[in-house]
Amino acid sequence: MSRRFTAGAVATVTGLALTVTGLSVPAGAAPSSSETFTVVAEDGVSAEAALAEIQAAGGAVVNRIDDVGVFQVTSDQVDFSDRIAEADNLIGAVEQKAIGRKPKLDPVEQEALLTAISGKSSGKDKGKGKGSGGKGKGMDPLDDKLWGLDMIRADKARKKEPGDRRVTVGVLDTGVDASHPDIAPNFNWALSRNFAPDMPEVDGECEVASCLDPVGTDDGGHGTHVAGTIGAAANGFGLSGVAPNVSLVELKGGQDSGYFFLEPVVQSLLHAGRAGLDVVNMSFYVDPWLYNCTANPADSPEHQAEQRAIIKAMKRALNFAHNRGVTLVGSLGNNHEDLGAPRIDTSSPDFGDTPPYPREIDNDSCWDLPVEGPHVIGVSAVGPSGKKAAYSNYGTEQIGIAAPGGWFRDGFGTDTFSTFPNLILSTYPEKVLKEDGLVDADGNIDPSAEGLVFKECKSNGECGYYRYLQGTSMASPHASGVAALIVSKHGKKQGRNGYGLAPDLVEQHLYRTATEQACPNPRLQQYRDEGRDETYDAYCDGGRNFNGFYGYGVIDAYTAVATPLKSHGRR
Repeated sequence: MSRRFTAGAVATVTGLALTVTGLSVPAGAAPSSSETFTVVAEDGVSAEAALAEIQAAGGAVVNRIDDVGVFQVTSDQVDFSDRIAEADNLIGAVEQKAIGRKPKLDPVEQEALLTAISGKSSGKDKGKGKGSGGKGKGMDPLDDKLWGLDMIRADKARKKEPGDRRVTVGVLDTGVDASHPDIAPNFNWALSRNFAPDMPEVDGECEVASCLDPVGTDDGGHGTHVAGTIGAAANGFGLSGVAPNVSLVELKGGQDSGYFFLEPVVQSLLHAGRAGLDVVNMSFYVDPWLYNCTANPADSPEHQAEQRAIIKAMKRALNFAHNRGVTLVGSLGNNHEDLGAPRIDTSSPDFGDTPPYPREIDNDSCWDLPVEGPHVIGVSAVGPSGKKAAYSNYGTEQIGIAAPGGWFRDGFGTDTFSTFPNLILSTYPEKVLKEDGLVDADGNIDPSAEGLVFKECKSNGECGYYRYLQGTSMASPHASGVAALIVSKHGKKQGRNGYGLAPDLVEQHLYRTATEQACPNPRLQQYRDEGRDETYDAYCDGGRNFNGFYGYGVIDAYTAVATPLKSHGRR
């Protein structure tokens, strides 16, 4: 099964597509003229007042999240969205609707694989690393391929602080494969949840009768890759993560196909706050709008109300998690644009019964969510050279920090140019690799994936698989791992879980201990040598202390755990 690309990782889908949703209607449910909506109430409106107006508009509430004024509603009224938009106490309704248009592929995430398949480059290891099974300078056999760990000095940091088991990192993503030998030792079963039931229209046939995959599974692959970078165990097998002793918590808010719909994301953030998680990584954007605008003149009144509802619900959910002690980390995105001066959006909506259309984006009234939401640490991506990856978003408005995200085309003029080792290697589910044709039915790596996929096996026959990817989705978990180390090293006894650190202090310490990196000279970077046109041209604003490419600098795990905590920071 192919998968859709999200803001941070490889994902395409061959099925149908959906509009942004609340919880999905269970597969196999009897046909009905009713549609499912997510309805968001205005600020300060009581649940009772919202329920009354929903019912008056012809809706039946089937699920409610009073903490953020979000309701899942069914209705058979053809003008239900219009009725909600006209109601005094309600912002708008976001409909779930399956249609027959395939989502658009994002070449950033699968660039290396497509290049290898086309035969333009083998992409194989040209002297970087020792190959599968080689003992590198890290603790695990494949750590010698993890240039990202070296860049941020995570290998040195773990000697001072490998992470505290009490520190919990939520992976808000497509799931986490808890059976992987490098994930299993650190997986927290008690706190993990699945809030995104499979939707056959986009995800393919349900694997279980309820369509709610068991916790500890990942049929998309993206979440497992992210989880491995954060906290794969340093167990002498495979590879290790930035914080190899912290606890990993699955927050499945994304579909197998790579879509991230509103209500599962909101539910995940609320659970993170209630459960007392320390860090949540978010390597995605909420579909179907790349930018959610309050009143874009190119949008219909119904679409305007829908986006206002998404903006309000996401801001409330992010504030809720932050106020409950969760440090929020998000990828800046792979659209190679300045988030403070966005280009015309031609990709939205990316599903639904309306094809994408051009929209001028007003920076004052449009948001890329969740990364432009409140309290989210925005992370840009750099390649092995330390340069901003050409695909990475940037800009002084939202960036906080830079981290290794991989860049296939890094190293122009050297023998490392366009090779797999420029990417980020991490854990990956065997099931997904088989579905993608990269591993055969017997578990052997397909020749087309040589150098892209690795396999490690124990003496008892248990095997783990690993895959190279690139994207800001790969940068964000590096930062989340360092945030987890900061909590581990500098946290205090508090709360239900007995340990933690205020998110503002974590963010400030992350910035204060980063390795400052000045803008390049010239400030206007062009990527013609790497085969990119003028749309990739990027201008770096700011000084050495803070700029649009690197924020406060490239994260430094060792300095983060070796430097005393201060009560104030640079932002």
